[in-house]
Amino acid sequence: MTAVSGAADWAVHVHGSGRPLVLLHGFTGTSAAWDEHLEALARGRRLIVPDLPGHGRTMAASPADASVEAAADALAAILASHAATPADVLGYSLGARVALRLAVVHPSAVGRLVLESPSAGIEAADARARRREADEALAARLERDGIDAFVDEWEHHPIFHTHTALPVERRDRIRAMRRGNTAAGLAASLRGGGQGAMEPLFDRLALVTARTLVLAGSLDHTGRPRAERVAAGIPGARLALVEDAGHTPHDEQPGAFRRLVLDFLQEDPAA
Repeated sequence: MTAVSGAADWAVHVHGSGRPLVLLHGFTGTSAAWDEHLEALARGRRLIVPDLPGHGRTMAASPADASVEAAADALAAILASHAATPADVLGYSLGARVALRLAVVHPSAVGRLVLESPSAGIEAADARARRREADEALAARLERDGIDAFVDEWEHHPIFHTHTALPVERRDRIRAMRRGNTAAGLAASLRGGGQGAMEPLFDRLALVTARTLVLAGSLDHTGRPRAERVAAGIPGARLALVEDAGHTPHDEQPGAFRRLVLDFLQEDPAA
């Protein structure tokens, strides 16, 4: 494993060689979110695994640096600097929103696209404003109370209700990864990269030209309808539900998640 700086001084980890595959973690994650999957995904592939702005070792000087729009533009520049275009791109939650923006605005940078628990943003202006207010309040608590208290609160978010069934070792690993972030970085991500801050992409989904797989957990009652709408808007996109999983299929059903991703990436493009 090597760590290098790309455009916008991102921390980027590179594994293996072959066709490039980008892995984008979610909010409160880091590149370590994918550690359990690296060996299987790296067979015949060059994995490009960044810390998104405000996470891990990628700093965000301001909320603007952590926006979905800026992150997608920076990622396109990073891929070009690594001679890695087009790259297959897999993103989870926040990472899926960055991946979706990349596919819309920089279509030549994306080969195949895997969106795990994605959202295209929030369509109504008043709902976006309410979400921005909620994220600002959350960011303020994070800055006031610190990272450990925030992670304790975040783990009890209703979207993670299925995590109670995770093995203790995996829950502990996820908690340690989250606590390895900084309050300033996550606050910037909340303010700049939250769903209320991003430009909604519903009317631009038809611009995605990449062959696309959308994954959602069958038990993700909030995220599943969002994922279904994203899949319905992208031409030719396929939706796959991961049984007995909530918002994080890659953590809750890692074997099924890998099978779906690898089968999709290995498909004959003419099929």
